Amino acid sequence: MPTQRITFPGHDGSTLSARLDMPSGPHLATALFAHCFTCGKDIPAAKRISARLAAMGIAVLRFDFTGLGHSEGEFANTSFSSNVDDLIAAATYLAQDGKPPSMMIGHSLGGAAVLKAAAMLDGIKAVATIGAPFDPAHVTHHFADAIPEITAKGQAEVKLAGRPFTIGRSFIEDTGNEVLSKVLPDLGAALLVLHAPRDDTVSIENASNIFLAAKHPKSFVSLDDADHLVSRAEDAEYAAEIISAWAVRYVNRAAPAPPIGTPEGVVRVSEADRNGFLQDITSGSNVHLLADEPLAYGGTNRGMSPYGFLSASLGACTSMTIRMYARRKGWPLDHVRVDVCHEKVHAQDAALGAGDRIDTFRRKIKLTGDALSDEQRDRLREIADRCPVHRTLERTSEVTTELLAAV
Repeated sequence: MPTQRITFPGHDGSTLSARLDMPSGPHLATALFAHCFTCGKDIPAAKRISARLAAMGIAVLRFDFTGLGHSEGEFANTSFSSNVDDLIAAATYLAQDGKPPSMMIGHSLGGAAVLKAAAMLDGIKAVATIGAPFDPAHVTHHFADAIPEITAKGQAEVKLAGRPFTIGRSFIEDTGNEVLSKVLPDLGAALLVLHAPRDDTVSIENASNIFLAAKHPKSFVSLDDADHLVSRAEDAEYAAEIISAWAVRYVNRAAPAPPIGTPEGVVRVSEADRNGFLQDITSGSNVHLLADEPLAYGGTNRGMSPYGFLSASLGACTSMTIRMYARRKGWPLDHVRVDVCHEKVHAQDAALGAGDRIDTFRRKIKLTGDALSDEQRDRLREIADRCPVHRTLERTSEVTTELLAAV
């Protein structure tokens, strides 16, 4: 996944630092990601979610709000409204770069910000929030003891997540004036609300209020026992996969048609987790799969092993070849099922010193169709050996086939 480091001017002209995570394959859509309060573009959740979406063809711009991370400006002078203005500046930059966003994703207070910003932008088709507060002023409970000093002196230094931040009076006044219940009915985009029931930073009631205030189309998905920062890799990946699958209905992800005569596209495999074995597999614009190893071999068992894909290829090709022949002949074949057994373990064979041996694929085919004659069944059994994948494998492997009884 290629990542571009870019900068663009924020709401007050300060230079904002950003990363644009681009798909390795076709660029099908663009999303804008807003991080949580006092967080940054490089927190694990933002990086993981952006990476997973990029693997699915959705470019993601994530940036540090004014005064945070690597962005310029004074955090003490920012507010909820300035965050919204930074999002609008980011959307403007993307549009000028030929990548107008059609989707916005916001985490925690960033979720509240994208809800307001989306209603102010053209072309936003989908909005997803993660652990977002219904009332932006909710964040002030993190420094409630300092509010009297902030009100009296105009600002005060507080500690959030162990780091010092200067909070200005304008931030408190601004968040107190924001009412999302007035924005949500006119959002003008599909809404996906993701929230963990055990979130002890922003309670689940906030998600319920957001969901109820918005109009359809809207969806609600539980993040189960994820924490507020979505710090675990599996929770971030789950959120990303949910967002991507949901967004297909609302965001145009159609890739341009290939030139006439272009051969089948390249299947791209991209590492999703360098600490494990999870792989993103994309083929064209509509196919996204996961490859992995079992838990016993250091994987997370979230996808088929490489050998599993090899068996799946043989089984799918066999079934398709039989169906094509039966359809051409007009034979009464109702259903095809192919079981493939490959008695090898990829993780073992990948180990250094593993010896070579002839692979054996045991294929069992079941043909359903009461009106099929015995001669037709035998002929379809023969046709199975004409499967192109079978022919490819039999050059260095043995493929045995058994035609199962009709009952």
